[in-house]
Amino acid sequence: MASTKVITLAAGCFWGVERVFARHFQGKGLVGAKVGYANGSPSYDSVDYKKVCSGSTGFTEAVQLTYDPSVLNIKEIIEIFFRIHDPTTVNAQGPDVGTQYRSGIYTSSDEDLAVAKEVRDYFQKEWYPNLPIVTEIEPLAKWFDAEDYHQQYLDKNPGGYECPTHFLRLKPKV
Repeated sequence: MASTKVITLAAGCFWGVERVFARHFQGKGLVGAKVGYANGSPSYDSVDYKKVCSGSTGFTEAVQLTYDPSVLNIKEIIEIFFRIHDPTTVNAQGPDVGTQYRSGIYTSSDEDLAVAKEVRDYFQKEWYPNLPIVTEIEPLAKWFDAEDYHQQYLDKNPGGYECPTHFLRLKPKV
């Protein structure tokens, strides 16, 4: 296998985001998906679910995807990201409210950052011409893996809560 790349995405409750990407790209270049906490206050050496949910850390629930770029294009990943949540809401997705549910794309290279902005601009123009997209797009500054019980949570708990916005949408009517 060629070298892999990593992209970190925040689109609300991380369980649903992880499930969508794992199912959609399984066998299509996705090497791994894990949930965790991204881009909070640099003063933290570690965080956990309880701290993140308190709103005091600045971290967001996110999924980190490792993929083979010779098979899976980052542009396709980011297009799916914009289709599975509402990037125009601040600090909320569906009934989930708080800074840990903000929308974000956190990259590991300047090239990926440029692609993310290009895809965002397309969705702004074509999907949300009257509503500003509020998705953070910036380099990944800090990441902590979520607790083991959060990893593949919906596979372990088939009746578990799944954010109602995590499904592939057709272009919304605006």
